Amino acid sequence: LCFAQKDVFQLKDIEKIAPKEKGITSMSVKEILQSLVDDGMVDTDRIGTSNYFWAFPSKALHARKRKLEELESQFAESNQKKEALQKSIDKSKIGREDTAERAALIEELAALRQKKEQLKAEIDKYRECDPDVIEEMRKLYIVSSERLHEKVYNIFSIKSWAKRKFGFEESRIDKSFGIPEDLDYID
Repeated sequence: LCFAQKDVFQLKDIEKIAPKEKGITSMSVKEILQSLVDDGMVDTDRIGTSNYFWAFPSKALHARKRKLEELESQFAESNQKKEALQKSIDKSKIGREDTAERAALIEELAALRQKKEQLKAEIDKYRECDPDVIEEMRKLYIVSSERLHEKVYNIFSIKSWAKRKFGFEESRIDKSFGIPEDLDYID
């Protein structure tokens, strides 16, 4: 409507013209107009107490030109990136041509990698003989045996307390709590 007549309108004018010329119900004109304003397709301004609406074809043309320039710029930039990547690909292919020498080197590399894995597996077999591993196991044994002695001491202390407090026999306490009869400190 604004494009066709190239004029400025107030809301009440648009509400009268739109139903006749465009077949839009007068109840939805305000909503549609606000949507067009939000989308930037129609301009609006408040002058005094009135709101005026307009949309000139030149604005839409300029908006399309700006969008076209932006897209052309993005296209040129993408083409430059593509060319740079293609050059990088071509540069990385230099020296990687399929030759007999390269194929032999690739086979040799695969064989060396396989040998490395075999040697690693063999080293792992003898890991338990490694002095550092043995020392670590010794330290772990010492800590474990100290903790075991502490637990056995606590068990004997509780058994002694139960015998004094309740008068239970030692064999009855062992049987009730599942304590082995041959429990003793390890030297």
